[in-house]
Amino acid sequence: MLTIERALVDKIVAHARADHPDEACGVVAGPAGSDRPARFVAMTNAERSPTFYRFDSMEQLRVWREMDDRDEEPVVIYHSHTATEAYPSRTDVSYASEPNAHYVLVSTRDAEDVEFRSYRIVDGVVTEEEVTVVESDSAEGRQATESH
Repeated sequence: MLTIERALVDKIVAHARADHPDEACGVVAGPAGSDRPARFVAMTNAERSPTFYRFDSMEQLRVWREMDDRDEEPVVIYHSHTATEAYPSRTDVSYASEPNAHYVLVSTRDAEDVEFRSYRIVDGVVTEEEVTVVESDSAEGRQATESH
C-alpha cells in the first residue's frame, strides 16, 4: 500500500497536466528504508513524447546522487500516460529497476477526471496496490481521507 500526502499527489497531477500532451516523469524521495514519500522532484522527459518517457541521464545521475547524499531513496517513481489508462506498459515494466519503489501512473486522457494508480513492479511482475491519500504525514498520524 502507498500512503502519500495530498500535497504530493497534487504536485504529481499538476506536473502531468502541465506537460500534457507529452508524458511527465519524476520521483518522490523519502528517507532510506522508510517507505515514506516526502520530497517531490519533477524531472524532464528526455523523449518529449506523448507515448514514452525516459529520464535525462545526467539529470537522473544528479538526482540519485542528491538522494544518496541526503540518505534518501526513490520511494515513488511516477509518470503519466496521455491517451491510455494509468497502467504500466510493457516498456514501463521492462525499465522498472527499483524493486522497493511505488510506480505511480497518472492518466491525463480526461481533462476532468484524475486517474492516479500505484504498482509494485518486481522481476517483470506488476501488482496494483491500494493508494491512501492523507492530508498530512505528521507525527500525530492523521486519518486517511481517501483510498483508491
